[in-house]
Amino acid sequence: MQTLNVALGERAYPIHIGRGLLGRTDLILPHLKTRRVAIVTNAVVGPLYLERLRAGLEGAGVRTAAVVLPDGEAHKDWETLNRIFDMLLAERCERSTTLVALGGGVVGDMGGFAAACYQRGMPFIQVPTTLLSQVDSSVGGKTAINHPLGKNMIGAFYQPSMVLADIDTLDTLPDRELSAGLAEVIKYGLIRDPEFLAWLEVNLDRLVARDTDALAWAIERSCRNKAEVVAADETEQGERALLNLGHTFGHAIETGLGYGEWLHGEAVAAGTMMAAELSCRLGWIDAAAVARIEALFERARLPVWGPRLGVERYVELMSHDKKVEAGKLRLVLLREMGRAVMHGEAPASEIAAAIEARCR
Repeated sequence: MQTLNVALGERAYPIHIGRGLLGRTDLILPHLKTRRVAIVTNAVVGPLYLERLRAGLEGAGVRTAAVVLPDGEAHKDWETLNRIFDMLLAERCERSTTLVALGGGVVGDMGGFAAACYQRGMPFIQVPTTLLSQVDSSVGGKTAINHPLGKNMIGAFYQPSMVLADIDTLDTLPDRELSAGLAEVIKYGLIRDPEFLAWLEVNLDRLVARDTDALAWAIERSCRNKAEVVAADETEQGERALLNLGHTFGHAIETGLGYGEWLHGEAVAAGTMMAAELSCRLGWIDAAAVARIEALFERARLPVWGPRLGVERYVELMSHDKKVEAGKLRLVLLREMGRAVMHGEAPASEIAAAIEARCR
């Protein structure tokens, strides 16, 4: 097991990464205020891992309750969120009860948002079960639900008290979901870690083949990058926004197609190609660099072309992005391979050309 720390002063917390951690109740117990836990999971993950987690907790004298949500991004909304509150109230959960989010990014985001709201804040623990959630969404305290006009537009910054990433849960992860997670792994190399990017170019096929050692190392390196950024900029006032490479374009894809049509990582991959294309048009990276990025995503079995929503529709959806400031769209772009920047001066014509160039 590897343990990292998210350095947020009194709100610092550990990220445990390893195999067989769902059975490590000893890692969870020190973070419980009382011997009561409310577990949030979904219809896919629940049948696989809920009883294992509950059995360990109840064997240690912890009283548990659970709610099983429908699976998928299409259910990341107020109606489904309210099912969590219904369970918490029906079970008479208190402010000191700990909420445990057992699942992927949707479960983690919704469970965290519910924890932030219920009785104005209850402790929660992230137990991510997908590659994407283990390397990205479970770390850093971003919690949210979607709105028909924009992804993750309603939420709160609310940090967990612990992240427990059991690599064994990836054994049941579908190939498509594994690839979606690799989009976020590749992102870290592109924005701030050129050594990791070089490692990925050599070892990406091992990740796709689910090589245990390669996955463990990539998860640890990704979480280390995320933890460093969050510690420096918890509420995304500066550096943390760079973690959104490809996300402004990608969120437009997810919203425009309808939530759940493309997985988040798939949309991020196509969106990153649009960001790379625009970076090239601005003269910051060359065509060879764009080709290197495309090759990585293709090897990860990810889309490198966006859907044809129409440039006007892309721009309309992107105007709802959380990085819009004073009405100006700011984009995360690549100044060079391994170094991202925030840029709010890209000409509208070049943004449109980059979108058009990367759609099929």
